[in-house]
Amino acid sequence: MIIETLLVLFVKGALLGLVVTAPPGPIATLCINRSLHRGFGSGVAIGIGAALGDSCYALVAAAGLAMVSDALDSYSLPIAAAGGIVLIVLGIRDLMTPPAEAVEVGARNFFRTVVSTFLLAISNPGAFLSFGGLFAGLGLVNGNTVTETAAIVTGVFFGAMVWWTALSAAVNLARDRISSDLTLLIRRISGGLIIAFGVVVLGYAGTLL
Repeated sequence: MIIETLLVLFVKGALLGLVVTAPPGPIATLCINRSLHRGFGSGVAIGIGAALGDSCYALVAAAGLAMVSDALDSYSLPIAAAGGIVLIVLGIRDLMTPPAEAVEVGARNFFRTVVSTFLLAISNPGAFLSFGGLFAGLGLVNGNTVTETAAIVTGVFFGAMVWWTALSAAVNLARDRISSDLTLLIRRISGGLIIAFGVVVLGYAGTLL
């Protein structure tokens, strides 16, 4: 009975991870961009960072950690501002840097990409409200035990990683089938979108003043 309950919670968490991750956004744009220009490993690194960020919000929602929620609310302005600035810098760099052949992602760069994407993923405190609503809708906030919370959070991470891995693999496969001119165009478009997302995040930060 306990195993069945944990399995159900894991599946619900995985579905939630997919639902939250699948909509296009700044991190999805980054994942496509990096998978296209740096290969599958870079895209997966971004996915891991994003999935860890989603898992943190899932942990807060599932465990009902009011202290963490209050802290996120207190520091929402600097967190959002920092995220917006980072996105704009990344977008400008993509617009100005000439395309190059994809290279193997070393362990150091892999870790740095994971960490930077994780910080981006948690730079939008409003995401916690989305998690809270979805958790309530799926009945995942009813006094979960430590084991049940772990099953939910693990499911969220798994569901998110399924999406990010599939997206990175698809882009990486398509990379060798498109021309260099189209690759450059995609890079320019994605760079512009990343800048736009950064401006939106900064706009959100402005509303918190």
